[in-house]
Amino acid sequence: MKYFCALRYLWFLLAMPLAAATARIYVTNSAGTTVQVIDPETNKVVQTIGDIEVAEAVQFSSDGSQVYIGNRSENIFVVDRKTGKLIKKVPISGPSNDLAVTKDGKRLLVCINHGVAALDIIDTTTLEKVKSIPTKGGLHDIVVTGDGKYAIAGSPEAKLVIVFDLQTDRIAWELPFEAGIAPLAVENGSDGSGRRVFVQIGGLDGFAVVDFAKRQEVARIKYPGEHSGPKESGTISHGIGITPDGKTLWATSRTFNCVFVYSLPDLRLLGQIPMPELKLPGRASVKAESDWITFTPDSKKVYISNRALHSVTAIDVGTMKRLADIEVGEGPNRISTLVLP
Repeated sequence: MKYFCALRYLWFLLAMPLAAATARIYVTNSAGTTVQVIDPETNKVVQTIGDIEVAEAVQFSSDGSQVYIGNRSENIFVVDRKTGKLIKKVPISGPSNDLAVTKDGKRLLVCINHGVAALDIIDTTTLEKVKSIPTKGGLHDIVVTGDGKYAIAGSPEAKLVIVFDLQTDRIAWELPFEAGIAPLAVENGSDGSGRRVFVQIGGLDGFAVVDFAKRQEVARIKYPGEHSGPKESGTISHGIGITPDGKTLWATSRTFNCVFVYSLPDLRLLGQIPMPELKLPGRASVKAESDWITFTPDSKKVYISNRALHSVTAIDVGTMKRLADIEVGEGPNRISTLVLP
């Protein structure tokens, strides 16, 4: 009996870190000066970080103590997570778009998309820029493969998917498309290596599928149905992501004002979820203009920024039902998940 009780106590101790793990959802407000933080347990804003004009993207130190924020200035803002106070401004090559942290947490990758075209690399220990890799066009979004060996970025200007070798800090290969590259997502193999890249392209109501090993497009997925109203201009699909468990792919459509859900690896359509809209008397309704996507670490909830409605929508992944539309700041933009230590 004592042995059984000891085993139960040991199990309880081992389970505590998992049970205690919580997350926060960070969203940048690109038409304002704030970054807001949502508690996914309550779907309420629990913190606002101010004085970040035209914030673009957010990432985090590996221990969760620091928040890295890019904006249209030539700096990365490093902020204390708990207090929201500025620690340092790190000079970079030009105004930035997306950010990514390498798997070992030692480097911050910065997409430079204005003025200079490059991938800047910041040492997260010294908080100094240590390298800048020139590219043929400005970079918009970036993801890192599960094994940490490669970073994959898209260039709207050069119409390229660009793959960086993070072991040599050089461009490994490029893949051209007919239009500018918008958000992208990487599907990893069981060993963490890149398997497929799902790429949203300007003007396409859908996404392209790239075989990472073959370095070529192997399929193109178009969203189902016909749209009777005027078609959105520019990038009409502007948010795509894979649940942490790797089971489903979620992709937004501004044209259809919804998010489409596909099973992985077969890319079978599971359903589509209408996004919110503002209905005004005597006028056309205002669509959400849904953009970037992030998930809770347990893959149970997905969060999507709605640029036109100044909100973030929370959706239950299992039931594919909207849980909440959370009011945030002006022009919510990129959205990221922090797993708290």
